[in-house]
Amino acid sequence: MKNVITLIILCFAAVAFSQHDTDENDALAYQFSENEKFASPETTILTPEDFKDFKELDFFPINLTYRVTANFKRTASEIPFLMPTTTTRLPEYVKYGEAHFEIEGVAYKLNLYQNTALVKDPKYVDYLFLPFTDLTSGEESYGGGRFLDTKIPKGNTLVLDFNKAYNPYCAYNSNYSCPIPPKENHLELAVRAGVMAYEKH
Repeated sequence: MKNVITLIILCFAAVAFSQHDTDENDALAYQFSENEKFASPETTILTPEDFKDFKELDFFPINLTYRVTANFKRTASEIPFLMPTTTTRLPEYVKYGEAHFEIEGVAYKLNLYQNTALVKDPKYVDYLFLPFTDLTSGEESYGGGRFLDTKIPKGNTLVLDFNKAYNPYCAYNSNYSCPIPPKENHLELAVRAGVMAYEKH
């Protein structure tokens, strides 16, 4: 009986380590993809001057503490609003739901939004936008906040991997207009995961 219990424990441990490796490799693949995008003249958003000297983006070390399974709460009957941006552009968004999660035993909440124009495109019909700021904003990460992309969950949970948090385009090129995260999406937490501040800005 003791040997059976030991075997079960070892199996659970193997599954846990396997999932850990999968999640870490997923984050590494994301970083590689982002660097490829920035390093290619066909897909880069960098200015020609910055592109000449570009080597790679700076990322916080991958930390799976910041990969969380959040409880999803749909918020119906929300009124669309105009989200401020870094320019005079005012895209229309609507709050679609809330993500409730814990990091190191502390509870947090972030709002998820839909762009009312973008949702008309079949490619983005299930796309949710999660802009946020945290205690690294303006120091270790871009002062205008960072973004996460996710999709409408089929159930009551969704995974938020802050290791995939990215900067808005205007962090690299002032020709872009970028949404400013609503104050409700500020985290009283230093999210040391995802992309860091671009060194030239």
